[in-house]
Amino acid sequence: MGNRALPYLTLAGIVAFSPAFAQTAFDNTNMAEDRNEALTDAIEDDFERDIDDFGNRGRTLGFDGSIALRGTATSGNSDDVYLGIGSNLGYYDGTNGYELRLNYTYAEDDGDTTEESLFYDFQYTRDFTTRAYGFAKVQGTVDEFSAYDSDTFVGIGAGYWIYDQPTIKWAVQGGPGYRVAELDDALDADFEEEALSLSSAFSYQVSPTTFLTNDTDVIASESDTVIYNEIGMNVALNDRLALRTSLGTEHHTDPKAGFEATDNTLGVSLVVGLN
Repeated sequence: MGNRALPYLTLAGIVAFSPAFAQTAFDNTNMAEDRNEALTDAIEDDFERDIDDFGNRGRTLGFDGSIALRGTATSGNSDDVYLGIGSNLGYYDGTNGYELRLNYTYAEDDGDTTEESLFYDFQYTRDFTTRAYGFAKVQGTVDEFSAYDSDTFVGIGAGYWIYDQPTIKWAVQGGPGYRVAELDDALDADFEEEALSLSSAFSYQVSPTTFLTNDTDVIASESDTVIYNEIGMNVALNDRLALRTSLGTEHHTDPKAGFEATDNTLGVSLVVGLN
C-alpha cells in the first residue's frame, strides 16, 4: 500500500529561503537544484509512509541496510572540515529481527569544533504470532553542543496488529522504559525517570486513489507527558497530480516556562508529473 516515488516537479505549501546569498552568482549555481532535491526528498517521505515499520512485518530474510559517508574540507578564506557517517543495518531470521541505526557528525570552523554529535538506535523484535510481537530498544544521543550532553532511553514492550487487511491496517505498541539525561553544565538539571510509551499507526484506503492515515505517539513521565498526533490524506487526483494534506499536533501536559502547551502544524504537498 506504499506510494510510488516518481520524478515529479514538486510544490509545497511552505518553502523557506536563506536570508543571505553567496558573494557571487557563480557560487549559487547549484543552489536551486540542491534546494529542490531537499524539497523533493521531504515530500517523498510524506507520501511514502509505511505502516509495516511496526514489528518485523515486510522484512526480508538475512542482512540488509546501508552505510553512508560524506566528508569535505575547505581552505583559503575559511578553513572548514565536515564529516558525516550514517548507517542503517538490520538482520531478520524469520522470527527475530535486529535493527541498528547510527549517525555521527563532526564539523570544524577555522580550527574550532562547532559540531560533534552521535545519534544511535538499536531495537530487537521477536514475533510471537502473525499479529503479536515483543521488542526491546536502546536509543539516545551524545551532543556536547546542545542543551543535552547525553540522553538515553531504554525500553521494552509489545505490539499487536488489530487490523491487517488490504484496505485497512492498524497496529499498536507500547511498554515501559527508563530515561537518563545529562544536561549542559550551565543548566545543572540532570535527571533520571521512568517513562511509558504508546504508539498507534492507522491507515485506511478510502478508494483506489485515496489513503487516510493517523499516527499517534504518547510518551508519559513524571516531568512531562507528550502527545504527538498526525492525521493525513494522500489523494492521487489523476495520473499526473497527487496531493497530501496533514495536520500535526504536539501537546505537553507540563510545558517549560514561556512555551505554549500545544503546537499545530498544517502541511500541504503537491506533486505534479511532467512525464
